[in-house]
Amino acid sequence: MQVQGLIKKMKVALQANEVSYYFPFEGKVPVNDWVGKEVVIRFSGQLNCINCSRETNKIFGEGLCYPCFRDAPQAAPCIIRPELCEAHLGKGRDVEWEEQHHNQPHIVYLALSSSVKVGVTREIQVPTRWIDQGANQAIILAEVPYRQLAGEIEVFLKDHYTDKTSWQAMVKNHVAEADLLEEKENAAYELPPELQDFVSDNDEVFDLKYPVIEFPTKAKSIKLDKMPEVQGKLAGIKGQYWLFSDGRVFNWRNHSGYNVEVSQVEESSKSQTELF
Repeated sequence: MQVQGLIKKMKVALQANEVSYYFPFEGKVPVNDWVGKEVVIRFSGQLNCINCSRETNKIFGEGLCYPCFRDAPQAAPCIIRPELCEAHLGKGRDVEWEEQHHNQPHIVYLALSSSVKVGVTREIQVPTRWIDQGANQAIILAEVPYRQLAGEIEVFLKDHYTDKTSWQAMVKNHVAEADLLEEKENAAYELPPELQDFVSDNDEVFDLKYPVIEFPTKAKSIKLDKMPEVQGKLAGIKGQYWLFSDGRVFNWRNHSGYNVEVSQVEESSKSQTELF
């Protein structure tokens, strides 16, 4: 089995709490079937912007050439700091894009990926956002009409919750014990009255189970710039990471814009390689 194309983040789906992954290339090729197999990732050396497709010598941000990183709405400051968003005011790098993506219903959530973290995403990105971050559990805290307001709530809660995930803890499945329903009540209490009105009545705690045979005890990140060919047994997938049985981990999202060929190693080929 072999697939190839330009890396973007893996596509995901959730059914009965089980996470399914698909390659971001043409067609809908499932990745879960590759877990437990010997696999190879080969980088061709070519980089392309995932926004405008132009070939580039260097990737900026998550898969962008420099002009797109400088000018495209996907790299605007409000992507990282949603409280700065002006989409609801009809402003932004690309007003039409902002209207479609940021002047839309958003949620503020609490998630367990390492410790309890607070985050923001579009309503239609549930549960994709949680899966991409490798969360084991998540709960909706607030529902708001546009991005800036979600960012405002997030800012109020940053003194109490982190907005970052420790990727090392996440891939090793070292997750803090916490009652997210109780955390939601505590978080809602911290908000000023005008923001408490947006607290969601949805108290469902979402559980996410990933296709992992074994979690690593130590984690070492792989970069294709330094190692253009990576081979190993795929022990699992969590977040946007491939977990290899020897403790190496490969972040798909961080390699957006890289042209690769990914294949399974046939048992006969593997045996011949081991002989030499």
